[in-house]
Amino acid sequence: MEKVFEAIRQKVADEPYAKMLGLELAEIKTGYALVRMAYTEAIENIFGMAHGGAIYSLIDEAFEVACNSHGIVSLALGVSVQYLKAATRGDMLQAEANEVTRSARISHYDIAVRNQNGDLIATCKAMAYRKKDPLPFLAGC
Repeated sequence: MEKVFEAIRQKVADEPYAKMLGLELAEIKTGYALVRMAYTEAIENIFGMAHGGAIYSLIDEAFEVACNSHGIVSLALGVSVQYLKAATRGDMLQAEANEVTRSARISHYDIAVRNQNGDLIATCKAMAYRKKDPLPFLAGC
């Protein structure tokens, strides 16, 4: 599995959207991911708060990594996010995705976004469709 994890780490590090938002894959295990993002002015909305889309992107990156950590192409079927508390500029936000269930075709995840103090910023329930195909960038690993 370490070869799968390393290939995913490299893909995330090279992903243009993740780079633009400053998303950092901090940890990956089977069915698990921890992704960090600094809350800077660049992700603020018109109210001077962290944009919901930026927080969603942090969640989605953790979800993407966790559900693909098995080395099989997995794609989002549904994502439900609840925004619970406003983050503060300067916060280091982290999304932690945990696999709850997994079958041959469907997997479910709980994802929590917290700041560096452990304050819960958002929660998410997500479901992925698991194809039979290995991740295409694993060839040669």
